[in-house]
Amino acid sequence: MTPELDRTRPVWRQVAAAITERIADGTYPVGARVPSVVELAAEFGVASSTAQKVLAHLKAEGLVRAEVGLGSFVAERPEA
Repeated sequence: MTPELDRTRPVWRQVAAAITERIADGTYPVGARVPSVVELAAEFGVASSTAQKVLAHLKAEGLVRAEVGLGSFVAERPEA
């Protein structure tokens, strides 16, 4: 099932928000692998460059960490 995206707003932000929500609600717990560029592109029906931007944004926000050759994983959140 492909989630519906509002094409009047930046698509990458909508996909990033969806993944952020999944992290927040525990769908992807700490240490869990998040979908790859190819998987995100297929699930959301976006270009791979858009999916790359999503993962780069999530990494910059500290939500995921990338491990070369393994994928991206939910990062541990520092206690505030």
